[in-house]
Amino acid sequence: MKYTSDWIVPDWPAPNNVKSLFTTRNGGVSSGVDGIYASFNLATHVKADLADVEYNRALLRRYLPAEPRWLKQVHGTSAVWIESTAAAVPEGDAVLSRRPGSVCAVMVADCLPVFLCDAAGTAVGIVHAGWRGLAGGIIEQSVAAMQVDPGKLMVWLGPAIGPDHFEVGADVYEVFVSHDEQAAQAFVPKNTPHEKKWLADIFLLARQRLASIGITEIYGGGICTYSDPARFFSYRRDGETGRMAALIWLE
Repeated sequence: MKYTSDWIVPDWPAPNNVKSLFTTRNGGVSSGVDGIYASFNLATHVKADLADVEYNRALLRRYLPAEPRWLKQVHGTSAVWIESTAAAVPEGDAVLSRRPGSVCAVMVADCLPVFLCDAAGTAVGIVHAGWRGLAGGIIEQSVAAMQVDPGKLMVWLGPAIGPDHFEVGADVYEVFVSHDEQAAQAFVPKNTPHEKKWLADIFLLARQRLASIGITEIYGGGICTYSDPARFFSYRRDGETGRMAALIWLE
């Protein structure tokens, strides 16, 4: 099925029954002031018109086998199995499934969406990985919850804030480097007048975490949300903004 506008279909060698999609900010409706939420905002927790969000979600639903199981994302490390939660809006930052037709989804606007599937096409997952989640082990905990040999998993890293724009402080640098000295490779010092700052490569940080648990098939990465305002929402760039969706399911 051909998706609307310029949405992204991950380019990875996933099994044929694994379907995945990343929406952009284009293809929907928005009555937001000055185009803040224009046009395909999918988030209900921002200040966008709820009717616009509902319309956009209904449009997205046309391309999916079921309504996505949206999460209440908290920048934590919890992974939720669709088939074992009764909550209408579960709290967590990763969602997993083995049930065909169930759509896993996270919303992002600079944080890194990590798509997961196994080579046999029996399990899928999507992880919302900001720096707090990455540092806390959201990737490791999600992979462990899948109960699949990491050597049989593959990953696609979706659009996120790029290393030329992701400025962080000493606290972020220290939390990653204290966990793994090699994480220093993902930080470039930035000259600032009053305090030490770094530019962080969230794609590399994710790759390091994935490699540390035995995942070698890693694809994607490098598409920057911050530097492309025509295509992507970006919280770091705009402050008040909409959210895009990363989705994966078994056909």
